[in-house]
Amino acid sequence: MSQFDPIDEALNVESQIVSEPKTHDLTKVNDTLAPRDEGRNDRASDYEYSRAQLYSLIEKGQEAVNGALELAQEGDSARSYEVALAGIKNVSEVAEKLIDLQKKMKDLDEVNATSNQTNVTNNSVFVGSTTDLQKMIKEGMMKNLPEA
Repeated sequence: MSQFDPIDEALNVESQIVSEPKTHDLTKVNDTLAPRDEGRNDRASDYEYSRAQLYSLIEKGQEAVNGALELAQEGDSARSYEVALAGIKNVSEVAEKLIDLQKKMKDLDEVNATSNQTNVTNNSVFVGSTTDLQKMIKEGMMKNLPEA
């Protein structure tokens, strides 16, 4: 016996009990974080995590925008259109953040590549007169001459 039997009898109808409420068919986005790989550096794992989160936000934002646009078209309310446009703006900002993340990672890779290079510059400077320099050169040449 269901709790709706008195209502069904009064209205002369037979009710159908739905076990689960109907929901929109939204594409499930992978919200789980992959286990941390200890062999990798934090920067690479942070990049992948941030990138996955941005993709997730973009997809969820697109679904929300689609729903808001449907409601706006059904209701013809200026406020509904305003909300939909704000959602579109937010999704585009997240997409820009995704591109900025790519650029920042590229810049960090370039910095790491240049930091691994070692540039050694040896500058020898003589402080003295021309006469002193000529004496030093002559003495050096004399030391390097083979003795006969």
